[in-house]
Amino acid sequence: MVIKTAEYLQSEVDWRKCPAPDKPEYAFIGRSNVGKSSLINMLTNNRNLAKTSSKPGKTQTINHFLMNKTWYLVDLPGYGFARTSKTNREKWQKMISDYLLHRENLQMVFELVDSRLDPQQIDVDFINNLGENGIPFAIIFTKADKISTGKAMSNIQKMKNRLYETWEELPLMIKSSSLSGLGKDQILDYIEEINQQFYNIK
Repeated sequence: MVIKTAEYLQSEVDWRKCPAPDKPEYAFIGRSNVGKSSLINMLTNNRNLAKTSSKPGKTQTINHFLMNKTWYLVDLPGYGFARTSKTNREKWQKMISDYLLHRENLQMVFELVDSRLDPQQIDVDFINNLGENGIPFAIIFTKADKISTGKAMSNIQKMKNRLYETWEELPLMIKSSSLSGLGKDQILDYIEEINQQFYNIK
């Protein structure tokens, strides 16, 4: 798939005010500062589409973008550390949870994990929570350009081993780099495949 048009639609704190659920939708989420906005900009060929920041907690709303007039890309707030109050973090957590549990046209959650790090408990907990709630997801390992291939593969294997403690079958895992474009085609082709199934069913 090639993204020819990418339009910002709206930002909400209430999932019930999101655009009409008439198109397939894909949400991107991860620990704060995992490189989510950079990845979205890489996928869409628009370095200014999602706002990037070196400070965690930049994204604070459910942000909808319309891709190729046919599907929604959603930029969700990061979880974990952010320079904000506990009250705000709790509000974000409820906002994200309500969206993930109730958004009827959500086809896939792309869970972003920093490939430079050993498995983080906060990521494992979030992944297990998705599974417990029956929410389909894939894992994207970010920032692969900032680490050697061997080290990245070692960390990915550690994550697999960690998940195998509670999972019988693992989801799709994709290694990516916002700088080099690694993983771009695989992610977009996967979305296109799901889109075809969505519209055939409709």
